[in-house]
Amino acid sequence: MAIDSSSATAQAPASALAPAPSPSPAPAPSSAPSSAPDKLTTRAKLVLFVLCAAQFMIALDFSILNVSLPVLGNDLGMSRANLQWAVTAFALPSGGFLLLFGRIADLFGRRKLFLTGLAVFTAASALATLAWDPASFLAARAIQGLGAAVIVPTGMSLLTTTFPEGPLRDRALGISGTLLSLGFTIGVVLGGVFTDNFGWRSTMAILAVAGVIVLAAAPGLLTESRHPQRPRIDIPGAVTVTGGLLALIYALTTAAQQGFGRADVVASLVAGVALLIGFVVVESRAAEPLVSLQMLRKRTVAWGNLAGITTFAMMSTVVFLLTLYLQEIRGLSAFQTGLVFGVQGIAAAITGMTASKVIGRFGTRTTLVGGLVLQSALTAALLFLGTGSSGTWIALVGAAVGCIGHLWVIVSYGITATSGLPDNEQGLATGLVTSSQQLGLTIGIPLLSTLASSRTHLLDGIHLALAADAAIVLVVAVLVAVGLRPGAAARK
Repeated sequence: MAIDSSSATAQAPASALAPAPSPSPAPAPSSAPSSAPDKLTTRAKLVLFVLCAAQFMIALDFSILNVSLPVLGNDLGMSRANLQWAVTAFALPSGGFLLLFGRIADLFGRRKLFLTGLAVFTAASALATLAWDPASFLAARAIQGLGAAVIVPTGMSLLTTTFPEGPLRDRALGISGTLLSLGFTIGVVLGGVFTDNFGWRSTMAILAVAGVIVLAAAPGLLTESRHPQRPRIDIPGAVTVTGGLLALIYALTTAAQQGFGRADVVASLVAGVALLIGFVVVESRAAEPLVSLQMLRKRTVAWGNLAGITTFAMMSTVVFLLTLYLQEIRGLSAFQTGLVFGVQGIAAAITGMTASKVIGRFGTRTTLVGGLVLQSALTAALLFLGTGSSGTWIALVGAAVGCIGHLWVIVSYGITATSGLPDNEQGLATGLVTSSQQLGLTIGIPLLSTLASSRTHLLDGIHLALAADAAIVLVVAVLVAVGLRPGAAARK
């Protein structure tokens, strides 16, 4: 998966950090920053620990399974073309239902939904540990995704409503971001260690154990929180966008094995496009839409989120393809593969801590475009991967340096997509930022794994997919550079 954006959040403004629980922004506590306390109480620290631990668990889930995929596939009898479903089955519901569950939490209580999401995620992790065939495993992964779709928006909403705007909230968000980044880095390494020593099932078992611990601590610390109004739930919007994505992903994944000539593939493509068009129509008429089309007409919001979708989709694909390359072509163990991606995680953490300085010196637009170009260039460098031992070093350096550009994009696109907006629109803007991340993680791997599986030889397929990946990122870099050129961003 892609490096989690949270590694950069400590350096970004608070408005660009927290995913919104719903399109309707929840008012921050009335305490002014100047009168807010500047130290965390013991109880506040415990609340922060619980909320961050839950987010850490989700970040761990995004990364811990990556290096286990080939071993998992052999054990459960999943073909190479179907391995991406281990990732996609989680990403689809976690992205498709994110805003809907955030809105439901506004209506029925964020604490209640947060605890429900934790219980669902924990139970699904236990089911994934005990999975006996591909169907049971993928079902468990989908249920994990549903749990994550509840935990992410409610957890961040509880954090922002618990800590008043100002230094305390900034500090809490910074700690949350750091731990999320650490979760990804630890996940890729732990995935290798646990898979080599205890089998791939242990990667799911550790999530179940973590879920039990957080679930035991949370009820006594968290207080209920609701939106002061009673927002409507945009069910037609949620149904059309989720159905559209599911149909498209099914079509792409099936085509990777059977080609585009099958009737069900064609039907799914048509249905997916129709549902997404329907989603646009629904959102244009909804009083309280999941995605504000009017806001998307603002250049900073539109181009910023396009960059976000692209960087997540394409970097997650790079990690997936390199996992196949390192284990199936180079013959590395899961632990050795984890170490390679651990270097990438370290690069992400360091870049996240320094990205604000880069933005301060060169500006947000330059950093955003430069990050996309760097990510594209290093992805293209991976075309030199071969069967020799030098391929491992090319993968290590290319992924690590490319991740620097990836993190520059993550920090700068979050700032870009939330800039120039009034406070009452910041909640929706940050919700769109989070949705871009989830959408990118959902569409990238199945889209390009189709190309990788279209070639007889795995290395040829990986080269083809990497070339397409690099080209897409470069094209988006050019579009964003033009769309955000001086003077253009100010025009709505």
